Amino acid sequence: MERHHLVPEHRDESPVAVVCSPCHDQLHALFTNDELIETYHTVETLRAADRMQSYLDWIRTTNKTRIDVRTSNDVRERR
Repeated sequence: MERHHLVPEHRDESPVAVVCSPCHDQLHALFTNDELIETYHTVETLRAADRMQSYLDWIRTTNKTRIDVRTSNDVRERR
């Protein structure tokens, strides 16, 4: 399990969500820090995000403990 700061730029004051390592990696692969700050700064908005749906559907059914995560091209271009 890892701590995900819901407002990345303000880590010291930011609320924290505890998420599994693969989910934490996936969040940062799908969203830029600006997107996390502006739109996805609660657990509810992260869970509801369209980009997370197929991943969440898949992760709920897998027994894997090690998952390789790649940054999406869309996020890579916006960084």
